[in-house]
Amino acid sequence: MAGRKPLGGALRGKVSELLTPASIQSLLAQHGLRPSRALGQNFLCDPNTARRIVRLAGVTADERVVEVGPGLGSLTLALCEAGANVTAVELDQYLRPVLSTVTRGLNVDVVAGDALDIDWSALLTEPPYSMVANLPYNIATPMLMRAVEIAPMIDRYLVMVQREVGERLAAPPGSRVYGAVSVRLAYWCEAKVVGIVPPTVFIPRPNVESALVQVIRRPSPAVDVPDRQRLFALIHAGFATRRKSLRQSLRSVLGARTDAVLSEASIAPMSRAEALGIDEFAALALADAVVPQ
Repeated sequence: MAGRKPLGGALRGKVSELLTPASIQSLLAQHGLRPSRALGQNFLCDPNTARRIVRLAGVTADERVVEVGPGLGSLTLALCEAGANVTAVELDQYLRPVLSTVTRGLNVDVVAGDALDIDWSALLTEPPYSMVANLPYNIATPMLMRAVEIAPMIDRYLVMVQREVGERLAAPPGSRVYGAVSVRLAYWCEAKVVGIVPPTVFIPRPNVESALVQVIRRPSPAVDVPDRQRLFALIHAGFATRRKSLRQSLRSVLGARTDAVLSEASIAPMSRAEALGIDEFAALALADAVVPQ
């Protein structure tokens, strides 16, 4: 972990310019680097898009922001330009020294770590925080869900992810892309897609569009259930075999009690998981708790 810089506007340096395609190519060449496919690296190279992300995130001066996968600092600089204090979590050991150089003199703490297993409570000690990040495609969903579930000090997110992933995260019941992760995220947060980003603003260019997803943590979970993990087990079982009815898909967790639990929850046995919202899944969890074993 790099040494922490003092927080506070009086000590903040000034951002001279944001990274462009030319400056990113120059940094890569200067340090003998190439974007890593294994780490899902696509570097944002358009200052207007970086500023748009910061604007949509509503970042204000002196706000504490955590950024996952900052890479060379394209978005980091835009966050600093808006006056944020940034904790930048970067896994790639070759990028971290470059990022430290690019952000020298700014309120940026470059942290060596893997966002899939980092101890958020130890790292983010002065809540609240927001997360603003261009998430690596290959870890976007598990990383976001882990943070949502174990890092209550992060109260809102503006993340850039693959468009299909973003639409799934924010999907309502009945949507073509609605799935278990949509319901699980809805338990904790409200989510919506607030923008689409073309592949032309990245180096290298991905083959798909990206989505900007706004995620706002609820003051308390959307529903009150006896056992959260049991609720999640029912959600995942329901979506494990999307084409099957709930009578069939829930047997893996409810067994012979399936019909009785569905009846207690007032849910038609032939319904499918994609028709149920978080409230209906909560009704299932409540019914599961009262129907005898």
